[in-house]
Amino acid sequence: MTSNSVLDRVEDTGPVDPPTVPPPSTDPGASRSRQLWRRVSGHLVLGLTALACIFPIYWLVATSLRRPDDVNSLSIIPWPLSLANFADAADAVDIPGLMANTFLIAAASTCGQLLIALLASYAFAVYDFRFKTLLYLAFVGTWLVPYQVTMLPNYVLLNQLGLINSLAGVVVPTLSSALAVLLLRQHMSSFPTELIEAARMDGRSSWSILWTVVVPNMRPALAALAILLFINSWNDYFWPAIVLQRSNDVLQLGLRSFMGTEGNQWGPMMALAGLACLPVFALYVVLQRHIVNAFVRSGLH
Repeated sequence: MTSNSVLDRVEDTGPVDPPTVPPPSTDPGASRSRQLWRRVSGHLVLGLTALACIFPIYWLVATSLRRPDDVNSLSIIPWPLSLANFADAADAVDIPGLMANTFLIAAASTCGQLLIALLASYAFAVYDFRFKTLLYLAFVGTWLVPYQVTMLPNYVLLNQLGLINSLAGVVVPTLSSALAVLLLRQHMSSFPTELIEAARMDGRSSWSILWTVVVPNMRPALAALAILLFINSWNDYFWPAIVLQRSNDVLQLGLRSFMGTEGNQWGPMMALAGLACLPVFALYVVLQRHIVNAFVRSGLH
């Protein structure tokens, strides 16, 4: 069929009517039903997600509170309650010592990363110098390097410094965090430059401006970042297991004490794991208001 014959057929049939679009429903009852269904389905999904997140923690606590003979029971509610697993864990490992060492490592790593990230992000956000963008991209690019790539050089350097089998050896390689610099620099870039210029006109030094003007206005961001860094350091197992080869000085390595070739002692292990969650939970309760504000402002969820 030629193009002329197609045009002839179109002219014979006349103009083509545009497709008709059904008008939107104006029934208020149907609109309210759709909104109600969307709200119910959204809450149902959120509820199921929350249940899936909470249930493993509940099972950990429930197992730790069962009697030693009922540890493998599948009943949802642990009854009768017993603290025998906590007593067995306390007899097997030094719980206060493990808690203190773990808290010391997590606190030192968090404070070091916050301080270095604060100074670096302040320099990248406030000052103009040559190769600023290139240096920033190179620094942030280290965040993309897999941890397994830097693990061996860090271990060799710690061995040469004599820090293997020491708590300092766990802390030192973690003091610089590219993620922390990236997040703080984003917050400082949106900080009003008028305040910094006004402080300079008052004769304040850069060090004074940082601690009296910038830091007080960034407390929510610092609190959110602090708890993220603390949790990451508190839950880290792999690096302490490499550095502390011949001792169980932290909680995560202390859990290995209940794992053996003849079987695992699930009751004391769950009791010690439950105690390990308490400091992080307490820290979140204390800093909850700052964390929510920081996540809302930064768009993190």
